[in-house]
Amino acid sequence: MDPRSGFCPATRTFRSLRLPIALPPEDAPVSFPSFALSRLPSPLPAHPAMVDASTGAALSFAALLARVRSLAAAMRGALGVARGDVALVLAPPSLDVPVVYLAVLSLGAIVSTLSPLSTAADVARAVGLCSPSVLFATAATVSKVPVGRTKLLTVVLLDSPQFESFLHEHEPAEADGPPPVQMRQSDVAAICYSSGTTGRTKAVAQSHRRLIASSLQVPSARPRAPGGPVVTLLGVPMFHSYGFHMLMRGVAAAETTVVVTAPRGGAAAVLAAGARCRATQMFVAPPVVVAMARGGGGGPEGFPDLVRVDCGGAPLSSAAASAFQERFPGVELSLALGSTEGGVTSKMVGHQECRRIKSTGRLCSGVEAKVVDIISGALLSIYKQGELCIRSPSVMLGYVGGNETRISAFDSDGWLKTGDLCYFDEDGFLYVVDRLKDIIKYKAYQVAPAELEDVLHLIPGICDAAVIPYPDEVGQLPMAFVVRQNGSNNLTEDQIIDFIAKQVAPYKKIRKVVFVDSIPRLPSGKLLRRELHTQITLSQSTSRL
Repeated sequence: MDPRSGFCPATRTFRSLRLPIALPPEDAPVSFPSFALSRLPSPLPAHPAMVDASTGAALSFAALLARVRSLAAAMRGALGVARGDVALVLAPPSLDVPVVYLAVLSLGAIVSTLSPLSTAADVARAVGLCSPSVLFATAATVSKVPVGRTKLLTVVLLDSPQFESFLHEHEPAEADGPPPVQMRQSDVAAICYSSGTTGRTKAVAQSHRRLIASSLQVPSARPRAPGGPVVTLLGVPMFHSYGFHMLMRGVAAAETTVVVTAPRGGAAAVLAAGARCRATQMFVAPPVVVAMARGGGGGPEGFPDLVRVDCGGAPLSSAAASAFQERFPGVELSLALGSTEGGVTSKMVGHQECRRIKSTGRLCSGVEAKVVDIISGALLSIYKQGELCIRSPSVMLGYVGGNETRISAFDSDGWLKTGDLCYFDEDGFLYVVDRLKDIIKYKAYQVAPAELEDVLHLIPGICDAAVIPYPDEVGQLPMAFVVRQNGSNNLTEDQIIDFIAKQVAPYKKIRKVVFVDSIPRLPSGKLLRRELHTQITLSQSTSRL
C-alpha cells in the first residue's frame, strides 16, 4: 500500500491511513448499550450526560442510566417487548428520546427513527416498511399513524403519566432482574430512513457493530483549556441517521451532549444554543455553517470554547467553507462524506486536513474503498473519476421491506455502491464530483451540477443556487435556479451566464437561469432536485397548453 495515498496496486483499492479503531471481536456478544456502558468511567462523570438547549434541563449519567433501566424493565414486563421487535419513535426532540433509544437497544429490540414532521403518508409508508410492534409518540404526532395500524400497535405517549411511570417506577431489584439479552453485533439495531431525494423513502437496517464503529470513528475535539469538559452541541435532528449516531456517540464518549429541541428554530436556534452552552464541538448541517460565515450568531468571541464544527448531511460549497475559515480562523471546519447506507466514509481531522476545503477528508478507520470506472468497470487509481464503492463496519445490512434489494445496493463482491462520482488525490483525500444520477449529459460530455453550483456561490448577490438538466435537442442543458440576496435584484441572467462562462469549460456553461424565492431543501441542507424537475415539467406542460 502506498503510505501517502492509501492505494494498494495489488488489489486496486484504497485503504484508510488512520490508526485502527478498537472494535470488539466480531463474534463477541456485544450490543451498543453494553459497549457504551463499558467505556464510561467509574465513578460516573460529574458533568451532565445531556442538556436540553431550550429549557436548560439536564440529565446526569446516573439519571440517564437509571431511566434506561426502568424503561427497559417496563417495556419487557408491561409491554412484552422482546429481542427483534421494532419500536417506531415518532416524537419531537427531547431528553426522553435518547432514553427510549437506549432502552430499546438494551432489550435487543430495534429502534426505528422517524421525523416528527412526517406527513401521514410518510408515516404510513414507514410503518409498512418496518412493521413495528410498539410506537413511541406524543399526543400531537400519534394521529399521523393510520388508524388501522394503531389498533395493532402498543402505543406509548411520551407526554403521558404512563410514560413518566415507566421512567421511574419499573427498575427491577438487582437479584430479581432477568439475565442480560445476548445479542450479536451483526443484529439489527436501528432502522433509519434515507431521504428519498432519488425516489421513495427507503428503510435502512443498521447493526450494533455500526453504532459501535461510528462512536469510535469520530474523535472528540480536545477542549481549549486542558482538562476542561467536552460540550457537544447536537445541531442536527436526532431522528436523522447523522444525528442518531452522533447522539449515541456522545454517550459512549462520556461527553455532555446539548440537544436542540426547538422544532423550527433553524440555524438561528442552533447558533444561539451553541453560544449559550459554550460548545466545544458542534455537529451541524451546511445551513448553520453558512449562517456562521455570514455573521449569524456573532463572531469568534461568541464561541470562545469552540474547537471544531463537524458539517455533514449535505454538501457545503467551497465559498461557504472559505468564508467560515476567514471568520473563524481558530476553529476546525471538519467536512465529511457519509450516508444512511454507508455510515461515515471519510472525514477531516485536525487543522491541516481541514484546509482541504474542496475535499471530504481521508477515509475513516476501518473503511476500504475502490473507484470503479462507470463504463468499463475497471478499478481506478488516484485522480481518476469513477463510482465510489466501500466496505466498512458501518455499511448497512440492507434495506427493509419494499422492493429494494442487496443486488441494487451491493456489487457481486459485497461492496456498497455509493452512487457518488469521486476520486482520490495523491495524499489520500477524497473528492466528490457529484451524484451519478445527477450528472448532466450535454452532447458527448458529462457535466457535474455540484461543480457549477460551487461557482455560482462565488457570485456576489447570490444567496442560494441549484443546477439541473434542462431537456434539449442536444440532450440536456445545464440550467440554474438562483435565489438573489436582498438588494441584489439588479443581478441578471446574462451576468450570471457570462460569469460562469469565464470560469468553466465551454461545454459546462450555464445556458438558462431562473430566479426563484427559495431552493427546496431538507433541514439537513440536502437539495431536493426532484422538486425542481417537477417545476420544469409543470412549466413545460403549461406552455404547451
